[in-house]
Amino acid sequence: MKKINVLLSTFFGYGYLTKIPGTVTSAVTTVFIYIAYEILGYTDLKFSIIFFILLFFYSFYAVKDSESEFKNKDPRQIVIDEVLGQSMPLILLLYLNQTNQISISIEIYYIVSFISFRFFDILKPFPVSYFDKYH
Repeated sequence: MKKINVLLSTFFGYGYLTKIPGTVTSAVTTVFIYIAYEILGYTDLKFSIIFFILLFFYSFYAVKDSESEFKNKDPRQIVIDEVLGQSMPLILLLYLNQTNQISISIEIYYIVSFISFRFFDILKPFPVSYFDKYH
């Protein structure tokens, strides 16, 4: 079970990349969801929400189980948070697209979502920066 948890926590090994594993994982997540929603036409909003909620809660266990495989307390190899963080605005995008609230090319929204998520994930504005510093 530990191997499965490490595989999930590192998003199938993307966390082991030596350069920018979080950014690559966010990009792969964006492309994967774009393919699923826009090319394959998978548009079941309820299933997507339930799937990512279950993944969110399971990831706590998977990360805790996987941490012993790495040397530091907050290992850079664990990138499941990037997957979940990038997925949230893309689920909203699915909803907006289904309710015809998209006014420009959908690809622009995916790109803006990716750039915005990476910007704020790297910047870590308050309150995230507060909790990182004092807890």
